[in-house]
Amino acid sequence: MGALWHGFADMGAVERDGAFVVARGAGAYIYDQAGTRYLDATAGLWFTNVGHGRAEIADAVAAQLRTVAHYSNFGDFAEPATQELAEKLASIAPVPGSKIFFTSGGSDSVDTAAKLARRYWHELGRPDKTIVVGRQRAYHGMHIAGTALAGIPVNREGYGELMADARTVEWDDAKALLALIEEIGAERIAAFFCEPIIGAGGIYLPPDDYLTEVRRICRDHDILFVVDEVVTGFGRIGGSWFAATRFELEPDLMTTAKGLTSGYVPMGAVFIAPHIADPFFRGGVWWRHGYTYGGHAGAAAAALANLAIIERENLLAEAKRLESTLHEKLAPLADHPRVAEVRSGLGAVAAIQLADPAEGLPLVKTLRANGISGRAAGQGAMQISPSFVMTDAQVDELVEGVTRALG
Repeated sequence: MGALWHGFADMGAVERDGAFVVARGAGAYIYDQAGTRYLDATAGLWFTNVGHGRAEIADAVAAQLRTVAHYSNFGDFAEPATQELAEKLASIAPVPGSKIFFTSGGSDSVDTAAKLARRYWHELGRPDKTIVVGRQRAYHGMHIAGTALAGIPVNREGYGELMADARTVEWDDAKALLALIEEIGAERIAAFFCEPIIGAGGIYLPPDDYLTEVRRICRDHDILFVVDEVVTGFGRIGGSWFAATRFELEPDLMTTAKGLTSGYVPMGAVFIAPHIADPFFRGGVWWRHGYTYGGHAGAAAAALANLAIIERENLLAEAKRLESTLHEKLAPLADHPRVAEVRSGLGAVAAIQLADPAEGLPLVKTLRANGISGRAAGQGAMQISPSFVMTDAQVDELVEGVTRALG
């Protein structure tokens, strides 16, 4: 029996069947301890945007660790790599002049945004604006605020009430947000959290004009618009750094992680529009919030190297290519009797929704037997979120492996 407790796992089954140990990776492939190769359909957990095995990132981290691994960003402390990364992120931010607050990952970023939204209204003399709103099917990490905000009830079971001032609305109807505002009053709502593409909840694409409509509703009712780009950020949306850029959403706050370092080391960042940061930058106001490893110098070095690869190899365009290729080549699978639908056509993501959701987890193991490392998301949806280096020929390999697994 092993000592490792896996996240999101039936540990009895893991103890019985053993772990699937990933020993190494190269490009769009991973290898187990026996040396068997698998096409990585999910880029780890949505994050390996530049592919596996990038020595350039490892070298950048090693060089930084030899200089100073990390100190702190509390008070007036800073490290050069962290400062450089903040300036880089500000230069590609959807809202010019944004400030960057570093975290250790996506869950940290979401809780940071939830706290900052409330504290912002407090500083403006409107302390009653405390309610944060999410959407059904949405996933916002696993900290208290993110779990309460998200629209996945099973993730909240067994904990009691996590956060009294959290609400959820229908995921695909802007009028549902409007109805909630009319019910409880805009004067009580601090922020609305929105994934541009619902990720772990099953890969659901936004209805036409949904994002621009909820953005308008938030602006009209003085509610902060928080775009959760932990999944879609840093190119996965296709053709742009962020969905907020692609759809001109001008977020008040934007949460990120995953693709910031392509998962080579843990790191997240919250992008904060200038008008939200302003009350805290005038002097005399302490925001008593931060993380020991926020802005970690070694992680900053990894992020800088990762972003340089994305720019040098034009991987934003490659993600847009994958958007089209996945949409085209996965479409025929919708006709398979075990498949209810295929959701694709926006960003380097797709979902193969099984007709019987109970087949999701067993199919993951069948996929491995056919050379594909996959994952079930939502209610029996096969998650497709490859590295941007995956070629069209490898997409063909992916479709062939999935087709064999389906039978």
